[in-house]
Amino acid sequence: MVKKDNLIVGVDIGTTKICTIIGEIDGQGDIDIIGLGLSPSRGLRKGVVIDLESTVESIKKSVHEAEVMAGVDADAAYVGIAGGHIKGINSRGVIAVSGKNREITQTDIDRVIDAARAVALPMDREVIHVLPQEYIIDNQDRIKQPLGLSGVRLEVEVHIVTGAVASAQNIIKSVNRAGLDVKDIILEQLASSESTLVSDERDLGAAVVDIAGGTTDLAILIEGSIRHTAVISLGGDNFTNDIAVGLRTPNKEAEKIKRNYGCVLTALLKEGETLAVPTVGGRKPRVVTRQVLAEIMEPRAEEIFGLVDREIKNSGYADMIPSGVIITGGSSLMRGMVDIAEQIFDLPVRLGVPIGFGGLTDVVKSPEYATGVGLLLYGYRHGQKRPSFRSHDSHLFQNVLKRMKEWMKDFF
Repeated sequence: MVKKDNLIVGVDIGTTKICTIIGEIDGQGDIDIIGLGLSPSRGLRKGVVIDLESTVESIKKSVHEAEVMAGVDADAAYVGIAGGHIKGINSRGVIAVSGKNREITQTDIDRVIDAARAVALPMDREVIHVLPQEYIIDNQDRIKQPLGLSGVRLEVEVHIVTGAVASAQNIIKSVNRAGLDVKDIILEQLASSESTLVSDERDLGAAVVDIAGGTTDLAILIEGSIRHTAVISLGGDNFTNDIAVGLRTPNKEAEKIKRNYGCVLTALLKEGETLAVPTVGGRKPRVVTRQVLAEIMEPRAEEIFGLVDREIKNSGYADMIPSGVIITGGSSLMRGMVDIAEQIFDLPVRLGVPIGFGGLTDVVKSPEYATGVGLLLYGYRHGQKRPSFRSHDSHLFQNVLKRMKEWMKDFF
């Protein structure tokens, strides 16, 4: 019998699918995957809820399927958030150390992080994450854990991730109406990096590119810390739409063709390979070559990776990621994605599959589950003990801003 206290749940709310993963924390502190639930996503566009009821129903189906497989009832989850509204900025905070003998305490660390997060934000934006990069004590930099060290001046550099308040509200409301409390909302590329990177890649520097259905999400990690995040408003759905238009076939059939025959590099295909393409209006299927399909898909892959490459270069960290690029997400499975990415980035590229867990490893060891598994790992390793978000319509705004209230009292 699985104890409730040992359960951890992640819900990846994507544009094309809702993925619920249930894990159990074993006696050694490791996570075993015990349940997986998948449901087609209805009601989202590019990571943003546009139809609440459809989204709620999709989440319910996914959660129920995972609960049946695991044989447990879930009551709270870590939930992923994505979309074009996500923005990341770097900030710095500075304080004078006030502890006895100038020894840095946890209170000092909290104060300097609060100082770093005190940036001016529009009323319609919410702080989702404040991620420390490094601490500086009396001009001594690259300190990861300052607790117990002595100094007069303490500084911290952080990466702040913000999102639209309304989008965060709607994600929380959807999960709550599906019967779950929200333990925390986690940036999806942050979750993907948690599940796909090995320690050497984190330390040397790497970029994680998560190609989801509606968006392509980027995270750059250097010396174990997030340095840059960005969202490109193109993803796997764009490949599907291109196929539907180019081959004049319904979107549902275009998705099947993409999954079964998709290749984004014409050079990898042999001449003469063909496939049957269902048409609209009850006409007979047409036969086309896979070369034609690849010619439709290749420009879109080049566009997506080209935009990511430009974002990496504009970030200023292009020369600081010797480990290269890790591509993950469902669309990364298409044939030729790694090859074309290497051509465009001029860096080593590998496929990112989730690691660092036990249990149903054969079921979820695929790039399409990287975010879901990462939600469990990130929530367990970095989750703080804070009240779950249980929203009711009249108090939704206040609940979304719980984390902000913890530090606003120091300034107002």
